[in-house]
Amino acid sequence: MAKNKDISFADKIWYGTGAVGLDLSYGMFYGKLNRYLTDVLNLGPGFLTVLTAFARIWDGINDPMMGSIVDNSFSKRGKYRPWVMRGALLNAVVLFFLFFNPGFDTSSHGIGIYVYIAFMYVLWGMTNTMADIPYWSMVPSFTTDPGERSIIATVARTFSGLGQGIVEIGAPILLNRFGVLIGENNYRWTQKGYTVCVLICSLSLVFFAFLSMSRVKETVQTKPKDKFSFRQIFDVIKNNDQLRIFMLFAMLSNAGFYTTSGVKDYFFGIVLENSKAQSLFNTFGAVGSIAGLAVIPVMMKFTTRRRTYQFSLSLALAGYIGMFLSGQIFASTMLLNIFFLITQIGTASMFVSQTVFLSDVVDYGEVKTGDRKESVTFSMKGFLQKMAYTLQTIILFSVLGAVGYKKCKPDANGIIVYPAKVKNAVAAVMYIIPPVFFLLSIIVFSTRFKLHGAYMEDITAKVTAAREKRMEQTQQSEN
Repeated sequence: MAKNKDISFADKIWYGTGAVGLDLSYGMFYGKLNRYLTDVLNLGPGFLTVLTAFARIWDGINDPMMGSIVDNSFSKRGKYRPWVMRGALLNAVVLFFLFFNPGFDTSSHGIGIYVYIAFMYVLWGMTNTMADIPYWSMVPSFTTDPGERSIIATVARTFSGLGQGIVEIGAPILLNRFGVLIGENNYRWTQKGYTVCVLICSLSLVFFAFLSMSRVKETVQTKPKDKFSFRQIFDVIKNNDQLRIFMLFAMLSNAGFYTTSGVKDYFFGIVLENSKAQSLFNTFGAVGSIAGLAVIPVMMKFTTRRRTYQFSLSLALAGYIGMFLSGQIFASTMLLNIFFLITQIGTASMFVSQTVFLSDVVDYGEVKTGDRKESVTFSMKGFLQKMAYTLQTIILFSVLGAVGYKKCKPDANGIIVYPAKVKNAVAAVMYIIPPVFFLLSIIVFSTRFKLHGAYMEDITAKVTAAREKRMEQTQQSEN
């Protein structure tokens, strides 16, 4: 892949398959972990709030540090591929044990289970970073052409959506299959179901990572100029104002997305009391995610990437408003599914655009500072996703703690009758919090992000010229 024209469709497909496994891990962690910890391991919302906050403090150090290490890597097998494969293997092992209780007593609230989960929780973030940062850092390294970057990002997000869809649709089915029926359409999910789900996801993570990296090709490498230092990380963030703006608007919209992912299990089990309906709801979402990948190539024929992104966020916002009306006014599960599909169309398009925008941020940083830091910059993608997850976790567990969720105990038949305040609180997190985040994201993006139009075209031209010069120098040194 030394030149833009060498990026074949097959290369894009092989690269994209790696995202399937990464999002299987993401889907289990961000979508299924909350309820597993509270309902199966009986951990309190207060502990989980503190744990997520602590983990993000460490991620603030670890993620950019990993990005800097990758930027300074050099090997015969490539700059990124070895890290993706190592990280995927380690992350798969940690993911499994995060959802597997090796024998700790969860009824007496001994300290053992808390220490175990805290360790695995933090370790998941570290090993996921090891695979995720180098994987997505490859996008700007392939080409400087904005159109090609959009296609590569779209292909990768397609496979990413496939991984997410497998978890969203398949996990509830398996969890219901191995769970305990506590009503006509409702199940209490058990350890066995989570173990089966996480085993499948862990094995798939390794398979798809090695499948992708065994075939994907990398651009010509240059040996690192500098050794790792924390100053590099701080300089990248300090000197790139558009990276800071990107982190803010992307984190806000991601927080809206992860709020929905984190509260869905509670919503269907507690508010609707119909866990069977969740798979259909998630199927509509998966269809929306696939349809959303067509938004960018279609709209780019008529308008700019900036307006396309604004449309994507607005579509997601409109979908959430429709979900609120469907659930609270019309009490229609089918309408809820349809509006969730609309929300997912906007969200899927949003994620593709964010990957391309971050590639633009890398180019902007190179022109502004004279130094290209792909992996450090892309480490912010994973970090902001974790920050977004932390925001929704703090909100969710604070709300659950405030309404006494932990005090709700099963009766003699194993059924928990949740009071109205608990149901209303979960519904509020489902319907109200996400659109607020999306609205704030639209405002920040529209008013502060400047990498578009003629300004971005000039940056791209300068980066392309610099890349061609580096390639000529590399070829001359080899000859």
